Amino acid sequence: MKQLPLGVRLRTGARFAGFAAGANAEVLAALRGSGRDPQWLWGGPGVGKTHLLQAVCAAVDVASGAAAAYFPLSRAAGLPPGALQGFERSPIVCLDDVDAVAGDLVWERTLFSLFNAAADLGTRVVFAAQAPPRAVEWCLEDWRSRAAACVVYQLRELDDAGRIEALGLRAAQRGLQLPTETAEYLLRRVPRDLNSLFDLLDELDEASLAAQRRLTIPFIRDALERREDTSPSRKTSRTPAEG
Repeated sequence: MKQLPLGVRLRTGARFAGFAAGANAEVLAALRGSGRDPQWLWGGPGVGKTHLLQAVCAAVDVASGAAAAYFPLSRAAGLPPGALQGFERSPIVCLDDVDAVAGDLVWERTLFSLFNAAADLGTRVVFAAQAPPRAVEWCLEDWRSRAAACVVYQLRELDDAGRIEALGLRAAQRGLQLPTETAEYLLRRVPRDLNSLFDLLDELDEASLAAQRRLTIPFIRDALERREDTSPSRKTSRTPAEG
């Protein structure tokens, strides 16, 4: 997979096998297919858009040995429009957070040009955003029509069973065993969005390695209590008498 010279870190665990599909089986099947029609994924934060885009790239790399291209367009990434030049010749181009550049005429012209060049060359393009293409406030009408021509898929949030499956897959990638009852315990006590759950699981993995203990409910309970005690909000809420 092409690594961008901008500090973009591509997730080694972003593979199709590590994605809990839940109600998104149709989307997963479409992305794993070999169709060349441009595709547009949309959904709220934490539903797996970035995971799937990078999984598409990883699958291409393994299957063909050719380098796919992944670009995050969020403002935080600081990517200039010129960075996309020439990548229409890659076997696949995945563009994340596309709606973040809506209203930027230079970026929209760049996307329009990339879309047309990719179509001429038979390059597969997959976009991801928080809204379907017709709901984004584009300023370039030509790009609006191209974006609307994509095959659109909505990614839906997982239910609790899906979240537990996703936690289990993430744990397995890290070489951990996460019993179902332990995953259920986490769901009852921490934010339920997958990004928060995955970040916490990574923290718990490091803590368990340091303590040489398994991820049991008592261990997680103690770790969460220590985490709460050391949180900035907890510290600032203490009075001088509390030390």
